[in-house]
Amino acid sequence: MKCDVCGNDYDKPLHIEYLGDLYTFDSFECAIHALAPRCAHCGIPVIGHGMEADGEIYCCSHCASRLGHPEMRDRA
Repeated sequence: MKCDVCGNDYDKPLHIEYLGDLYTFDSFECAIHALAPRCAHCGIPVIGHGMEADGEIYCCSHCASRLGHPEMRDRA
């Protein structure tokens, strides 16, 4: 089956259902590229838990604080 991101025809694809839609990928790399949320400040794909404030996702407290959320902390 063909990857939804790169078009590679792969015999061992990943099928991921997300928010009611079904996707086909040839690698986790393509799945991350297509589905991972992006940090609202720097744009990097957030593949871990990330941080959320006011409906926006951030990769770290530095990025969150740059957009007005100084209360966010990476560590307790």
